[in-house]
Amino acid sequence: VQLQASGGGLVQAGGSLRLSCAASGNIFSILVTRWYRQAPGEQRDLVASITIGGVTNYADSVKGRFTISRDNAKNTVSLQMNSLKPEDTAVYYCNALVVSYHTYWGQGTLVTVSS
Repeated sequence: VQLQASGGGLVQAGGSLRLSCAASGNIFSILVTRWYRQAPGEQRDLVASITIGGVTNYADSVKGRFTISRDNAKNTVSLQMNSLKPEDTAVYYCNALVVSYHTYWGQGTLVTVSS
């Protein structure tokens, strides 16, 4: 499985960005797709996840502001981020858990929220 993340950028506080994670390869083996983020000097934290059945989960810090969704026709999982805050600044990574319980990572995409 290969994952390609895109959509990061610079936005003012209160603004919105939409990240995309395009999957290729053995996509039918993917059970869960997740978005993580890592701020400078911090650990990598789980932001949101979506299962093959469409069940979603969010970190408390983003509930009500971020929405994860999947487009099966495009093999893409998106993260819509609204009401962005400076503390959302981080490198965002997409991750896939497959049936063999291996995980795959995409490259990061930088999100910078200015105050």
